[in-house]
Amino acid sequence: MERIDKVISNQVGYSRKEVKELVKKKRVKVDGVIVTNSDIKVDTSINKIFIDDEELIFKKYVYLMLNKPKGYISATEDRSLPTVLDLIDEKYLHRNLFPAGRLDKDTTGLMIITDDGDFAHNILSPKKHVKKSYEVVIDKKITNEMVLGFRDGIKLIDGECKSSELEITGEYSGIVTLTEGRYHQIKRMFGCFGAEVVELNRISMGNFYLPEDLELGEFREFTEEELKKVVE
Repeated sequence: MERIDKVISNQVGYSRKEVKELVKKKRVKVDGVIVTNSDIKVDTSINKIFIDDEELIFKKYVYLMLNKPKGYISATEDRSLPTVLDLIDEKYLHRNLFPAGRLDKDTTGLMIITDDGDFAHNILSPKKHVKKSYEVVIDKKITNEMVLGFRDGIKLIDGECKSSELEITGEYSGIVTLTEGRYHQIKRMFGCFGAEVVELNRISMGNFYLPEDLELGEFREFTEEELKKVVE
């Protein structure tokens, strides 16, 4: 059991002082009873806590999907550039959120923002073989030589890439699916064929695909079923 001021502070983001003020104004209830002391202890697995008659839903971890636009870096903070956390609503920022993986500043698409380190490790570890797919546009025609090269594994300075899939969708466009996350990997792989990536957009992780109705810069929480698709 934990003190109610600590519980509410951790879950909602109020300071302890603000929670005490809520209690003083009789705005906090536990199981329908008005709380008169902010240091009472509660068990969130049993007790129902309300602020202004709205029940608090307690979650151990938060999992957010973000449709990342260009211009944002995959970091929790930066002195000069906006980060993906700048796109997240303030009500989540009291938690220790971080991007699970990274997309380059000029790459768009699906990102997962969470505070669950084990989950992030599971989807990022090459040993877990979680596939990630990207729409790509390059500055020259995509060839069968590229398709075969991606399949056979391209050698980079930092090692040989695992076999990946390149599906041709147009003269200059395709979909790349891989299970690794090397630095600038897709750009460097195409660079081995003398091609430059013009556009790169992540569309899926595991068996979860970025929803079509999630606009650039928008985010929302995963449902349990959606989250399962990421690690299936």
